[in-house]
Amino acid sequence: MTFPRENMIYRERHCPAESEKLRCLIPAPKGYVTPFPWPKSRDYVPYANAPYKNLTVEKAVQNWVQFEGDVFRFPGGGTMFPNGANAYIDELASVIPFADGTIRTALDTGCGVASWGAYLMDRSVLTMSFAPRDSHEAQVQFALERGVPAVIGVLGTIKLPYPSGSFDMAHCSRCLIPWSSSDGMYMFEVDRVLRPGGYWVLSGPPINWKTHYQTWKRTKEDSEAEQNAIENIAEMLCWDKIYEKGDTVIWQKKADSNECRKMNGRARKMCKIEDGDDVWYKQMEDCITPFPKEAQLQKFPERLFATPPRILQGHTSGVTEEIYEQDKKLWEKHVNTYKRINKLIGSSRYRNIMDMNAGLGSFSALLDSPISWVMNVVPTISKKNTLGVIYERGLIGIYHDWCEAFSTYPRTYDLIHANGLFSLYHNKCDIEDILLEMDRILRPEGTVILRDNVEVLNKVRRAVMGMRWKSKLLDHEDGPHIPEKILVSVKKYWVGSDKENSS
Repeated sequence: MTFPRENMIYRERHCPAESEKLRCLIPAPKGYVTPFPWPKSRDYVPYANAPYKNLTVEKAVQNWVQFEGDVFRFPGGGTMFPNGANAYIDELASVIPFADGTIRTALDTGCGVASWGAYLMDRSVLTMSFAPRDSHEAQVQFALERGVPAVIGVLGTIKLPYPSGSFDMAHCSRCLIPWSSSDGMYMFEVDRVLRPGGYWVLSGPPINWKTHYQTWKRTKEDSEAEQNAIENIAEMLCWDKIYEKGDTVIWQKKADSNECRKMNGRARKMCKIEDGDDVWYKQMEDCITPFPKEAQLQKFPERLFATPPRILQGHTSGVTEEIYEQDKKLWEKHVNTYKRINKLIGSSRYRNIMDMNAGLGSFSALLDSPISWVMNVVPTISKKNTLGVIYERGLIGIYHDWCEAFSTYPRTYDLIHANGLFSLYHNKCDIEDILLEMDRILRPEGTVILRDNVEVLNKVRRAVMGMRWKSKLLDHEDGPHIPEKILVSVKKYWVGSDKENSS
């Protein structure tokens, strides 16, 4: 709260100084239980896991969430879809091709409890949802308890931690983002992360202002001016309005930006940047990020294993088509090994999975299942920026520096995987800091699979002895003489007590 409120700066990432870091284990709340398996978890969350009732009071009339006994129930409603998320998505599906695999990755800004993303999963669409921590408390925690991908985040002044041209679709349902402010900077950022040919859906204020401006307690003139400003920015971005009905408008970004070099006789304002994917702690800009013309992206599920356009066109430094094919074969062997080691992989026990050093995303691709989803993390210090490739495969992920805390609540992942992570961060930050962050985001009785050099894993193993993890070091698939090993750990179940909390 010491940061400026302008442009939501106070809700952006602000990491503590080294001397301010908390080096401790975070206990689960009393009564914590394993979440319900998917798809039941979409509709029910145990109260003990996220004991916050604010939403049940503030959003009861909008059908977001209800409190029943010792569980929260999520009926699938929302501010802009009182008839349920499915009915709302059906309306969008009359325009947007969900059924044929064209739409696979989506971004939901100001997602609330992420019901939109939750119900899109039935249509094989993976949604990256984000919302800030605000007066509703743990919206994102509820989303993750439900088994829906989500992170804490906000459109403020810093670029979103996703590559350019990542998402097939972006969405705002009464997300309260001032799209017309700051010279349209937030719409420029949506344009940056939206794939050519992608769709932007805006539901709620100021759309249909003639009907609602009095309910919103705004003047007719202000409401009209805001919608006109959004329309003008969309036109300047060269988005085509393809649908407008009631409170919803859908625009489509042109598949070829060369069709729109000028608007109204004036050159479009292009960003002067060398790398549109260099976004970590970089300031947003009110200009158009250039995106290279890509090869035809295959529809899902074919795109999951097809060679991504960024590799075919040489836009991913150090990665060739041959390297990509070798990576798929290698990870097929690794994942089969993991399934032999842990019979629960592929079952409903692991819904929320994280890959802390995702590479080309092959671990996630080979796990692809309606039972689980993977948050693919590409460390900002990686030599190869592969997150754009991961999105082109129809997977989702995020940039992150593991010397800092991840943008999520405690106990939000069931399984964590990391390949070569501790070797990557050697001499960058302490092993203990990364392990404590892993413990924070891992559920009680959750599993960690680490693959690294034996010397590194022996250091890790010694460190986790004091973390209530039960660990076992295993040989590489190809035998004991290979220096790379596998460390499998399970976090013990323990909850906080009055004595522990006061010590």
